[in-house]
Amino acid sequence: QVHLVESGGGSVQTGGSLRLSCVASRYMYSASGCLGWFRQAPGKERGGVANIWRPGGGTYYADSIKGRFTISQDNAKTTVYLQMSSLRTDDGAMYYCAAGTTCGTTLSRPDRYNYWGQGTQVTVSS
Repeated sequence: QVHLVESGGGSVQTGGSLRLSCVASRYMYSASGCLGWFRQAPGKERGGVANIWRPGGGTYYADSIKGRFTISQDNAKTTVYLQMSSLRTDDGAMYYCAAGTTCGTTLSRPDRYNYWGQGTQVTVSS
């Protein structure tokens, strides 16, 4: 069975940093090579933040967070991180980890991701 578990959310002030983690079950690696981070604020659609192709490590970012967020994975490729810096109030949202079979520009297509975690809340205050 596929499991994705996010952690690391919290409350920070603008300009602060947080690191989110997504732990994927062992089965996940063979079933879904792409792990992505998405976010959804109240009243808004879910949008892609970044994704990583786990076998090769290739990454892709949404324009809104380029230069501020970094997606990475551990050597065992079981945990994917999202390092968030220079946080702004509009970065506040529920952040979700998701797994799919294709990466890159699928960041704009949440429907292309088959498995989702429960989310972790990020709140940014001024």
